[in-house]
Amino acid sequence: MNLPWTLHGDGKHVKPGEVVAPGERLSWPRTIGLGAQHVVAMFGATFLVPILTGFPPATTLFFSGLGTILFLVITRNRVPSYLGSSFAFIAPIAAAMGAQGIDDPMGAALFGIVVVGVLLAVVGLVVQWVGSRWIDVLMPPVVAGAIVALIGFNLAPAARDNFMLAPLTATITLATVIVASVAFRGILGRMSILIGVVVGYVVAAIQGEIDFSAIEQAAWVGLPTFHLPANPFADAALWGLLPAFLPVVLVLIAENVGHIKAVAQMTDPAVNRSIGRALFADGFATTIAGFFGGSGTTTYGENIGVMAATRVYSTAAYWIAGIVALLLGLSPKFGAVINTIPPGVLGGVTTALYGLIGIIGVKIWLDNRVDFTKPVNQFTAATALIIGIADFTFAIGGVSFNGIALGTIAAIVIYHVMNGIAKARGTA
Repeated sequence: MNLPWTLHGDGKHVKPGEVVAPGERLSWPRTIGLGAQHVVAMFGATFLVPILTGFPPATTLFFSGLGTILFLVITRNRVPSYLGSSFAFIAPIAAAMGAQGIDDPMGAALFGIVVVGVLLAVVGLVVQWVGSRWIDVLMPPVVAGAIVALIGFNLAPAARDNFMLAPLTATITLATVIVASVAFRGILGRMSILIGVVVGYVVAAIQGEIDFSAIEQAAWVGLPTFHLPANPFADAALWGLLPAFLPVVLVLIAENVGHIKAVAQMTDPAVNRSIGRALFADGFATTIAGFFGGSGTTTYGENIGVMAATRVYSTAAYWIAGIVALLLGLSPKFGAVINTIPPGVLGGVTTALYGLIGIIGVKIWLDNRVDFTKPVNQFTAATALIIGIADFTFAIGGVSFNGIALGTIAAIVIYHVMNGIAKARGTA
């Protein structure tokens, strides 16, 4: 069978100024090594989502690998990307898992993930049909940045609660993450979260904070734990959870579009034509994961960092990464090890990680040179952030809107209303 990649040069070297394009590859031993690098790069963030939300880690890894392979197939091997767990789902999943009057909290959360996946897939089809200009109009940089930022900052109380359960372990973990990010070069520098977890885990084990019995009982090989979404027609309360999940669609759109544009800038502008397919692929992968117990997915910036450092954008490496993640998901013992990570370690890591999600939103403003001398930009960002950080809540009947949902609505409405008035009055 002829594989869809051509050999780049001699398959061993990348000359200065050159890149290995998505349709090219290096020798297979080097490609396999690069695939392993991508697994390591995504791993630190991907496994944290199931730990923080109570989802089975092995299941999440399994559908992360499957989602990556589906993404490559749907984008016809033209977009190098790994689909890891999206942090945008953490807050709405937590809201669903803690909701009152829900018979199956995890099933309720999975229902929300499925809805997000379906909507994202629909957006992908629309973009494929009419283009992506309407996304830029709906969510200009000031709005997109505010939505991403408020999701990260909204999670601050969760980081604090875990941190205070074991302050010493959390402090050592956090310090390790911070120091590792500047002490190491290359791939190790991009693994600062994973390094912090390993060091924190050792510290916690020394202090007797970890129960290893579940690891001993787990099998080496086996299917991951599957869980079906709850039926909204059997439990009407599920519909009330959707306002917490719907803003995630906008975040996933922003992440995917940003990923495509970054890859296109570094390889070939023609990659931009795949935005619709990429959105559909991520939506489809998220839907499949939600149907069987996995976390929602998104394209990963960590892996863009690896590509930028190596100048290798070959999709062949991502096939390797997806297959490796699938295999890891078929080891219950591996999942059991991840499940033993104690709250103190999670508190230290998420103190930095949730803040970094917020800073990504700020980076969107900086990269797009958002002018904060304009009142429309000032009030759009300021109001949305306060609503999200303070976690304003508002209920209409049986439907409850949390801080993320209200902040997202506020960002979009305030921007467009103020902008419309300013243009009509000539005060823009």
